[in-house]
Amino acid sequence: MAIIECRKLTRSYPKGEGEVTPLCDLDLDIEQGTFTALMGPSGSGKTTLLNLIAGIDKPTSGSLHVDGRDIAGLSPSGRARWRATNIGYIFQLYNLIPVLTAYENVELPLLLRDHSSSERHRKVALALDLAGIADRHDHYPRQLSGGQEQRVAIARAIVADPRILVADEPTGDLDGTSADAVLDLLGSLHRQLGMTLVMVTHDPDAAARAERIVRLDDGRIVPDEPAVAAGQEV
Repeated sequence: MAIIECRKLTRSYPKGEGEVTPLCDLDLDIEQGTFTALMGPSGSGKTTLLNLIAGIDKPTSGSLHVDGRDIAGLSPSGRARWRATNIGYIFQLYNLIPVLTAYENVELPLLLRDHSSSERHRKVALALDLAGIADRHDHYPRQLSGGQEQRVAIARAIVADPRILVADEPTGDLDGTSADAVLDLLGSLHRQLGMTLVMVTHDPDAAARAERIVRLDDGRIVPDEPAVAAGQEV
């Protein structure tokens, strides 16, 4: 069953006296519980699509249903409330708050929810443990490596038990070893928690971790191809 349904999805922005259209009449279904990689050249619409799915942005036209909800029809405040419950967002540059510890960064999404302090503590401790960063819970971002910062960011993304994880170039700022570790973690969480995972990447090796690769070019989808695991012959 498709958890994400896009029909003739279009997003345009004014530019000078004209406009630019990162996405144009896009049709796409993403099945519940799957791991999908979005690939394409810069400007192809990958991050625009990710932000629409996450409810950060609103389409210019077309329809977008996520888990049966008409996201395109929600107000900005309605999208924010929906996003807090349903979406975990992982950023390339982590977006951690430097004056907060790892624990406090992960706890942030829960402060918007009706949880007791003991329930928040249980959820944060579990998320940090799942992300393999519990032993750094009292460290500030400046005291962590890039890979450790991304683990904290992943813990923050999963702490509220979202239905969907979206990741925008989650390994783009990491060295090869740290990138492999983060991809291993994302794959493990996808399998363990059953979350739908949608990841933007330029890296073919990262995309090969996914179950499906969707390629975009000039705001449109080119034909699907199956993901091929690294080292596997085709």
